[in-house]
Amino acid sequence: MSAIFNFQSLLLAILLLICTCTYVRAQAPSLIDRNKTGPLGIFWKAARIGERLSPYVSLACIIMGVSILTS
Repeated sequence: MSAIFNFQSLLLAILLLICTCTYVRAQAPSLIDRNKTGPLGIFWKAARIGERLSPYVSLACIIMGVSILTS
């Protein structure tokens, strides 16, 4: 089933996008920062969410991991 139709899979895909963009921006900031506008600006926005809300994102990742392991 596609991640669009399954809510848990959609949340997992969004969390993975946020975590990946934050990690890439920490390793190579110029790669993410050069695309602040346009369609690729989504990656810059995801990186900003990961940086500013990192405790909440990490808590969501833990909860998602436990949820996946128990189901």
